[in-house]
Amino acid sequence: MTRSVEGLPAPNERRRLREAAELTHDEVAAAVGVTANTVRSWESGRTAPRGRKREAYTKFLAGLPALPDALEAEAGAEAGAADPVAVAAGAPVLVAVTAGAEGGGTGTPDASAAPAAGTGTGTTAGPAEPAAEPPAGAPAGAPAEATPGGPAESFDALYAHAAGDLARQTYLLTGRRTLALEAVERAFTQAWGRWPEVASDPDPVGWVRAAAYEYALSPWHRFRRAHRHADRPPAEPADRILLDALLALPAAHRRTVLLYDGVGLDLPDTAAETEASTPTAGLRLLHAHADLADRVPELADVPPENQSAVLRALLAALRPAVALDPRPAAAVRGGGEWRTRLLTRATLGLTAVIAASTAYTAVTAPRQYEPVEAPGQSVSGVPPLSGPQQPTDRSRQLRDKLLADPDAGPARISPKAE
Repeated sequence: MTRSVEGLPAPNERRRLREAAELTHDEVAAAVGVTANTVRSWESGRTAPRGRKREAYTKFLAGLPALPDALEAEAGAEAGAADPVAVAAGAPVLVAVTAGAEGGGTGTPDASAAPAAGTGTGTTAGPAEPAAEPPAGAPAGAPAEATPGGPAESFDALYAHAAGDLARQTYLLTGRRTLALEAVERAFTQAWGRWPEVASDPDPVGWVRAAAYEYALSPWHRFRRAHRHADRPPAEPADRILLDALLALPAAHRRTVLLYDGVGLDLPDTAAETEASTPTAGLRLLHAHADLADRVPELADVPPENQSAVLRALLAALRPAVALDPRPAAAVRGGGEWRTRLLTRATLGLTAVIAASTAYTAVTAPRQYEPVEAPGQSVSGVPPLSGPQQPTDRSRQLRDKLLADPDAGPARISPKAE
């Protein structure tokens, strides 16, 4: 097991160290002092620990028992023999989905083209030296002097490198052209908004791919009127059957199949990107292959150990009936910047309205408390004083008697014998 003296191991090495020690994400999170989702992000390579958390995480990993290379190779061989969907770690894989819609895709693409596609490269080679990494967004194998001159050029290179392949992948996930292109543009817009983080990511294409998949598989799209109906099916009957079989799978199984059989990731990297354990990802692949074998005639008589290769060829040969041409990179960057400016202006406007309302309320509010008179209540049957009372018959007699008596003075109230 390769370890880094000054830094952390590679994300996949962190995951394998934890699994070798039979620890869960919650246990690692409790030991380091973070959440389980943070540990998953560290193991998938989406984020990296910093400061004291990095030191604590490094010490924790250094204290875990390393899995010997011989035992690891033996465990990989046993897993490959027991699991028909497992592949040898570090072996070159054929990228099927990333062949592109216009290229036509054949069942046997050149193995040397897999790393250049940018979406099928795993992270099983251990931590790479910073000086040996290609520039962020540049195609694999590009020389060091080909580094773009600025963030915009780097983003454009990454977009031209991966946008078409991601559009095809998200189409296979959703079966809808509009949603696929929207997911890809949204993912690249997020990447442009967080470009320093994406540019320093070990796998920038994987960062964008994860964001595109998450948006494309969001369950809220089913409530949108524009996405209630699927697009026109492929022209070839075999392609229609395969696409319908893919869309009939659960979302988690569909994503796992596409990453493993289409993009070409190995099983641990597929599990890390889907935020699942390696056994769970393997079971998802087994169930998905069984469901596809029941629906796709080309997979019906194929042995389980060969289903991945046949499915990879079928995915590469599938031709959508709609054009999957993303917009230019400059338009995506401009659209993201325009939305950011619009949101900023709307936020400032709302803040100004709230401030003006608060100031108006402060000026017009009363300066002192004026208690409100409570309504009167009846006490022992006596009505409350709420205005002149209606005269009774007795009160009318007394009033008439006083008005009729002409005498004045004290004698007026003296009693008389009648």
